[in-house]
Amino acid sequence: MAKEPVRVLVTGAAGQIGYALVPMIARGVMLGADQPVILHMLDIPPAAEALNGVKMELVDAAFPLLKGVVATTDVVEACTGVNVAVMVGGFPRKEGMERKDVMSKNVSIYKSQASALEQHAAPNCKVLVVANPANTNALILKEFAPSIPAKNITCLTRLDHNRALGQISEKLNVQVSDVKNVIIWGNHSSSQYPDVNHATVMTPSGEKPVRELVKDDAWLNGEFITTVQQRGAAIIKARKLSSALSAASAACDHIRDWVLGTPEGTWVSMGVYSDGSYNAPAGVIYSFPVTCKNGEWTIVQGLAIDEFSRKKLDLTGAELTEEKELAYSCLS
Repeated sequence: MAKEPVRVLVTGAAGQIGYALVPMIARGVMLGADQPVILHMLDIPPAAEALNGVKMELVDAAFPLLKGVVATTDVVEACTGVNVAVMVGGFPRKEGMERKDVMSKNVSIYKSQASALEQHAAPNCKVLVVANPANTNALILKEFAPSIPAKNITCLTRLDHNRALGQISEKLNVQVSDVKNVIIWGNHSSSQYPDVNHATVMTPSGEKPVRELVKDDAWLNGEFITTVQQRGAAIIKARKLSSALSAASAACDHIRDWVLGTPEGTWVSMGVYSDGSYNAPAGVIYSFPVTCKNGEWTIVQGLAIDEFSRKKLDLTGAELTEEKELAYSCLS
């Protein structure tokens, strides 16, 4: 029997990431090749005409799985009945702006979108925040949508996770699909900690630890980390625009694994509401290694954390605590 369509909201849908993301969703990349979807696209009034152009293109692409398109600048209409919400829209930092100014703009955006989701989204709606500062935007959304379960509000660190997989794959000249179990800890910012201590590569003679194969701790503890941390800036330098297709692809990966499950023996990185696991600060949205099953994520427990890693986990945790305080100060 044909499945019921799933309603997927994309905010900031007329922007770069949105433009890359909506065809992926319509093609089944996010929820599976047999899952019909209805797309809800939201953007701000100045982008209304561009948003309508995206809707026209979606019609023109004749996607078999796409059962309807809502394109609107009204947040209530956009949020009504949605099962999955991908929050791409936000206020970008502009030259000369202080962090607090950016935070203040995003706090007001996420506060109003939280209320609309809480009142109008489908029960058990899954939320993924992409717009920066992603962890803290997700936290604000959680605070102002108290009836949405905390476990249903996440932020995107899968892009960083995928970047780490890509760097290892390039370094070892192996297929990226043969590399697994890297971890992104903490904040989706340049303080994040890309950790390969538990990562493996499938070789002709079985799974081998990444450290054993790379045989270069100086690179893994230095250049590898900074390359992943600063990859976004490197792409802006090269494209004169920020990452769009890789961010859209990572958003699809994040939701797909969350909804359909992670493969046995594999974990992924997701920014989730911290319970204090691994001595990370509780009460912030922190990126952990997780496995997913039956639509629920679980933090992978019991991984050894060495002294080098401990410092990195604490550093990114401290930044998140500071961001949380900054965001809360914008509310007062």
